[in-house]
Amino acid sequence: MTFMKNGVADYIVTGQWAKKAAKEAEKYGKVNILASSADKTFSYIPDCSDLLVDEDADYVYICENNTIYGTKYHSLPGTKGKDLVADVSSCFLSEPMDITRYGMIFAGAQKNVGPAGVVIAVIREDLIREDVPETVPTMLKYKTQVDAGSLYNTPPCYGIYICGKVFKHLLKEGGLDAMKEKNERKAKRLYDCLDESRLFSNPVAKDSRSMMNVTFVTGKEELDKEFVKAASGRGLVNLKGHRTVGGMRASIYNAMPFEGVEKLVDFINEFEREHI
Repeated sequence: MTFMKNGVADYIVTGQWAKKAAKEAEKYGKVNILASSADKTFSYIPDCSDLLVDEDADYVYICENNTIYGTKYHSLPGTKGKDLVADVSSCFLSEPMDITRYGMIFAGAQKNVGPAGVVIAVIREDLIREDVPETVPTMLKYKTQVDAGSLYNTPPCYGIYICGKVFKHLLKEGGLDAMKEKNERKAKRLYDCLDESRLFSNPVAKDSRSMMNVTFVTGKEELDKEFVKAASGRGLVNLKGHRTVGGMRASIYNAMPFEGVEKLVDFINEFEREHI
């Protein structure tokens, strides 16, 4: 709505959220799909090193971590000098990131930061323009929010307060370098378990695996349902995969301790012994 100055934008579609974003962008201009992994149910991140970026494109858009499918960009796309806009909702603050490589990032707070209802936007200053279309509502102009110190309207104060508590906790724990180390350890434990399993498997290409969302299947729909039900009885809840892919999904965001992953691994191994 605010960045389509030329009325053209390039999107890389690696899951439902990028797909939905591209669909919405079509309301404001021409949308080019530069690459997609829809051909294999979004189970990989396509090679984005040499994209056919439109000369008139105002930006290139990605969803960096795909919760439903358990994929993540481990190298950012080559944008041929165009600004990169990224939805980082489900990987924000899980590890350090080079903010200088983006024109803008935004994230819903509800994964690693705080309660739902707070959104964090980080925008390069030269993109906060006055010359946005007149049809953009006043409170949806980034300049309006910046000029008012994010206080143009009453913000969700308590949600932001909780975010502040989380930021202080992260700094106390060693910052994002320490968080990355913890998250890599959790993810490796779970992926190693799945890779060694004779019953379960992870359907994602190894070079595209998410550190936050680990998907897995048995290959039999009824057995997947049995696993989810049995796991819930052990206090391992919300493991049912998204309806578009089925199977199971373990979201191991910052707040999930290593001990929680260990309990899931133990149950996976126990379930496998009982069904092979």
